[in-house]
Amino acid sequence: MTACPSASRRTVLRGAAVTSVAGLGAAACKAPGGAATAQATPTAPVDLGAESEVARGGAQLYRDHNVVVSRSAGGVLKAFSTICTHAGCPINRLQDTTLVCPCHGSEFDALTGKVVRSPATEPLDELPVKTANGRIVAGPGA
Repeated sequence: MTACPSASRRTVLRGAAVTSVAGLGAAACKAPGGAATAQATPTAPVDLGAESEVARGGAQLYRDHNVVVSRSAGGVLKAFSTICTHAGCPINRLQDTTLVCPCHGSEFDALTGKVVRSPATEPLDELPVKTANGRIVAGPGA
């Protein structure tokens, strides 16, 4: 009967280190709260702020609600979810009118919601938006 050689201390520690690093990588790709995707955008109308916050041809990011609101050159408001359609990460950066996802670098046009840089392939979800008394209201029922 042959005995199995025991693993060296170095081999055991190397395996533990690799397992730890792999676990950290997987955790980093998950959305806050441990869910596979982040909490979606508003489920009811939400007052986002003053209509004057969004310039013509510009956009305003509302991180607390996972919403971006843009205004076309013609003055039409649009609202989009800022949950990335690639892996469900909340998008927290707006450069001019380009939204940049921190997880994998996808980029979206905040005026149209369209993908401008992969890996995402689907546009952002559009949300109902309106103005009431000079305030921007977005979400279902807006």
